[in-house]
Amino acid sequence: MTDPTTRDALIAAARDAASRAYAPYSGFHVGAALLLKNGDVVTGANVENASYGLTLCAETAAVAKIANEGWIGELTAVAIIGGRPDGDALVGSDPVHPCGRCRQILNEAAERSRTDILVHCASGDGRAVKSYRLSELLPASFGPRDLGLI
Repeated sequence: MTDPTTRDALIAAARDAASRAYAPYSGFHVGAALLLKNGDVVTGANVENASYGLTLCAETAAVAKIANEGWIGELTAVAIIGGRPDGDALVGSDPVHPCGRCRQILNEAAERSRTDILVHCASGDGRAVKSYRLSELLPASFGPRDLGLI
C-alpha cells in the first residue's frame, strides 16, 4: 500500500479539487487526485449538468486530463473524497467510493499502466479512509487486455 504520507497528500489534493466542483443540483462535491509514476498529481472534480446523465464524475474528469496529455499509462494510485460543502470544509463521515462507471474508467488507465492501482476512498471530513486495490473494487474486469491490446 502507499505510505500514509503519500496517501494523505493525495487525499489533500482530492479535497482541494472538490472545492472546485460544479455541483448545483446535488450539492455533493467530489474530488479525485491521480498519482502518476513520475510523482506528479493530476486532479479532477465532478461537473454536473441539468441533463443529469451528462454529469462528469471527478475520476472521469481526472482520467480525461491524463489521457489528453498522453499519460494514460502512468497511473499508480487515486484518492477520492466527497461530501457536502460547509464553508471551506466538506461534511461527511463515510468514505466515498468510485461509481461503476468510474471503476471502469480507472481500469482502462490501470491496465494501460500495467498496475493494479491503489484506490484511497475518503470521507468528506477526512476521518475515515479505506484503501483498496482496483481489482478488489472491480473483480473480473473487462479492459484493453481482453481485446488483445496489452
